[in-house]
This record gives sequence, C-alpha cells and structure tokens, in this order.
Amino acid sequence: MQKLLAAARTAKSHVVYSLSAGASAADIAPDLAPAKGDPVVTSGPDKFLRTDLERILNELRVSTVIVAGTAAHGAVLHTASGAALRGMRVIVAVDGISAETLYPEQYALWHLLNAPRISNQVTLSSTDRITY
Repeated sequence: MQKLLAAARTAKSHVVYSLSAGASAADIAPDLAPAKGDPVVTSGPDKFLRTDLERILNELRVSTVIVAGTAAHGAVLHTASGAALRGMRVIVAVDGISAETLYPEQYALWHLLNAPRISNQVTLSSTDRITY
C-alpha cells in the first residue's frame, strides 16, 4: 500500500481516507497516514452515507476511484458499490483489502464482479499493476 500511495501522491492524484465510527486518523499506520489537506470521512460500511464523500469526489472531478482497506465485506464492498452506482469507475486493489477470514474477501470481490449495475463499473487489480 505504501508504494501505491506514493505513486498516487507523485501523480498528484487525490487521496481520500475513510474511517469507521470511533476511529481517528491517528489509528492509521504512520506510513499510510493522511497528508495535510487529505479529506477524511467517517461512517459505517458505506462511506457515502451521511458524509461529504460524494460532494468531495464531485468537487475534485473524480471519475475513477481506487478502493482498498479493511473490512472487505463492509467498507470496501459498500463504498465501491456506492461509487459504481454513482457512475464512477472503480478499481479494487485486491492485495490491498482484508477481512477476518478469506471468505468475506472472496465474497466481496465476487459480489463486485457480479452485481447488477455495479459489475460493469468495477475492475479488480493489484497494487503493482495500478498506474496513474
């Protein structure tokens, strides 16, 4: 993830962070932590729900999002789906997601590749294949 994040910053891509309720940016590993000015939203599994995420992405004119993170079956699945349903292209960094066991990771990826109106917007990739 460090390499992907560094590449995004070098390319001057926008980086937006999301947190679960009760978490803070200080909970993020220091080498992956938000830089000054990076937006941070806090919500449940769908980071679009009751946050400014949609407004932030629209103001930045983002048309493609790269999604990575923990809770593959929570925030990754629901936020990636939300972005796809809003017409954005979604790239999921498969080696940048996690869950307590392998099954939720597999299910989340299967769902993103098979759900109506979502699957045609989603591409699965790996951090070493994503370029800017």
